Amino acid sequence: MKVWALIARALEAHGTCAMVSVVKAEGSVPREEGARMVVTPQGFHGTIGGGTLEWKALAEAQALLGKPRAVRTVRQSLGPDLGQCCGGRVTLAVESFDASSLPEAQALAAREEQGPFTLTGRLPGAGIAERFGEVRRAVLLFGAGHVGRALVLALAPLPFDVTWSDPRPEAFPAAVPGNVTLIAGDPLGVVAAAPRGSLAFVMSHSHALDLAIVDAALRNPAIAEVGVIGSATKRARFEKRLREAGVDEARVTGLICPIGAGGIRSKHPAAIAVSAAAQLILLDEALSARASQGMLPARNAG
Repeated sequence: MKVWALIARALEAHGTCAMVSVVKAEGSVPREEGARMVVTPQGFHGTIGGGTLEWKALAEAQALLGKPRAVRTVRQSLGPDLGQCCGGRVTLAVESFDASSLPEAQALAAREEQGPFTLTGRLPGAGIAERFGEVRRAVLLFGAGHVGRALVLALAPLPFDVTWSDPRPEAFPAAVPGNVTLIAGDPLGVVAAAPRGSLAFVMSHSHALDLAIVDAALRNPAIAEVGVIGSATKRARFEKRLREAGVDEARVTGLICPIGAGGIRSKHPAAIAVSAAAQLILLDEALSARASQGMLPARNAG
């Protein structure tokens, strides 16, 4: 979530807003350090974990709306203080912003657009490094059929930038989520232009087209993982043809088919999409963990 852009817009519209940040998390807690919630006179964006903790934090933030710039520190033990079973402890910073904060918010929003950044010492007395901005994984989705449409909706609130490709422009819906870019043309061009660390999931209207896209995707080292919708029989046929075409054995073996996190038997498009979305989250987390250890390039920042 790009919090400074939200704050800047709220100040432009209302002249006031507030932000709740998790600055310290100990033990079993709902959200990690750095989780944030922006509160405006019209509602709130983001979450620090829900439940009683968030309800009380929201009330603290709402009480600061319309007040001068200020920062409050709130410490909560989830068990003794709130009756929550998590048992951990959190320290929250609850900040109010007024019209005088707008230039700073606009400047920080501009920095967010350039990618993640860190601020140290922004919160009085906290002495912590705060990380802002988003790190988002590129997902290449091929096919605008029933599952493709459902998967795009499932990915809408997640930290993915989706390039949705189908050679049939009429197959796309009239409106798509804000994190989706439509490409109605040659899908192999989308494969060739894949950002580093991309995930590619293939579910076109044609098995022949699926095979062509998978072949090209497996040959592109910028694409970290390739999945294709289908059955065990389809996988066996694809593996045979990919090996005959000279695709690297490790890449063929690593092909994901069938797609999905497993355990869901339903063949309803929305159910398949949920399973595929869960698998994309798992792949993203695994790749990010390996990147943090210097084993892989990181995903896109933006």
